[in-house]
Amino acid sequence: MTSQKSVQTMKPATAAKKLGVYLPATPAQFQEGVVSRTELDALQADPPQWLRDLRRDGPHPRPVVAAKLGVSIAGLARGGVTEALTTEQVEALKQESPQWLEKERATQAEVRKEAVRLKEKRTAEDHQAR
Repeated sequence: MTSQKSVQTMKPATAAKKLGVYLPATPAQFQEGVVSRTELDALQADPPQWLRDLRRDGPHPRPVVAAKLGVSIAGLARGGVTEALTTEQVEALKQESPQWLEKERATQAEVRKEAVRLKEKRTAEDHQAR
């Protein structure tokens, strides 16, 4: 007897998140179906044109927008950015460099610096404990 391997599937929202794209901008066929792990792997390995276009031009989901701007998702919200943005809009924000963006970038830099400091402290403590 051989056991049948079940196919792992995910909702389109989960697949879109894993692909780093904004679900409402994906084709209807993608939004309405389920995506198997094999299909997701194929999309990542050899993205179709619609996926390449979305990744390049957007609209991008908030986590991607935040990463492109160098701020946190909460920082985006504090800055009034609650919707997906296109690459063009992200670039325009970078050019404008509004005060909220500069403040959030500085905050994010401090958060990263503190994370590095804590990691180094833990590493040093681990070495002392040995």
